[in-house]
Amino acid sequence: MPHNEPVSSKTDEAGAKADPSPPRARRRGLTSIEALALLLVFGLTARPGLAELFAQPLAQAWAARFVAVTVQAVPFLVLGTVLSAAIASFVPAGFFHKVVPKRAAFAVPVAGLSGAVLPACECASVPVAGALVRRGVAPAAAFTFMLASPAINPIVVVSTFVAFPGQPQMVGARVAASLAAAIAIGWLWAKLGKTEWLNVPKHRHHDGGKWAAFWSAIRHDFLHAAGYLVIGAAIAATLNTLVPETWLAPIAEHPVLGVLALAILAVLVSICSESDAFVAASLTQFSPTAKLAFMVVGPFVDVKLIAMQSGTFGRRFAARFAPAVFCTALLASVLMGVIWL
Repeated sequence: MPHNEPVSSKTDEAGAKADPSPPRARRRGLTSIEALALLLVFGLTARPGLAELFAQPLAQAWAARFVAVTVQAVPFLVLGTVLSAAIASFVPAGFFHKVVPKRAAFAVPVAGLSGAVLPACECASVPVAGALVRRGVAPAAAFTFMLASPAINPIVVVSTFVAFPGQPQMVGARVAASLAAAIAIGWLWAKLGKTEWLNVPKHRHHDGGKWAAFWSAIRHDFLHAAGYLVIGAAIAATLNTLVPETWLAPIAEHPVLGVLALAILAVLVSICSESDAFVAASLTQFSPTAKLAFMVVGPFVDVKLIAMQSGTFGRRFAARFAPAVFCTALLASVLMGVIWL
């Protein structure tokens, strides 16, 4: 008689493999088309209430400021995403290792000075910095370029000359303070920054070639950054609408509070660096140093930039980077104001 053998563990394993439990279905996220459809349905359903709401003067002021910030920033955001996609798709990684010095002590000043040749707004510099980090550039150099490019490029210099006629010292103080602050932040990151604070998304590899990767990167970067731009523009419009301008008058005469007030105002209003000099020149009740702080802090950190940097590099990065940049830019403004103005 055949000997009855116990069922082996291999048989159990085979049986388990032959009859696996069905995998748990993953929850599918909401696509952009579905989100747009829901938004349209909401708009059509709530149209009477929305029309009544936006007929109010306060809501109209908010809408005008929101559209102004968004429209002002979108062209530069498109420029930044195109440059970012070109860097990611066409520029070999070895190119940056040859051009950018390996030591951060030299790479940071080189990156800061190179920002003077790219006429880009701060909205354009954020995605470009993200592409540089993805291509192997040291974050300290990439962040220095991100700060210096919108602050000392030729368009900003010319606009400042026009806004402050007969005051070349204001232009020199702005360029010097912005470049010094950008380099200081780069060196500070090289000394204290940690890579685990960064969360830079990587573009997927495309078999269709460099052009397919280029267009895919444009779509990815623009949609990724535009969402945070809209959030930042909404925050800026809300703050601009709710904070009365009359609150600034009592503190304009104070030498310390006036500088701090315009620095904070620059963070809240989120004005493009190519046009902020004209706003600063119109604030006649404030001191020259306070106006300088407005022009230096604004291109470095505002609510729009914080949202975009959070989307590009992660929230942990933005939570540390924004306060450090604000304090450094404010300090550089005060020092250059004492020296130049």
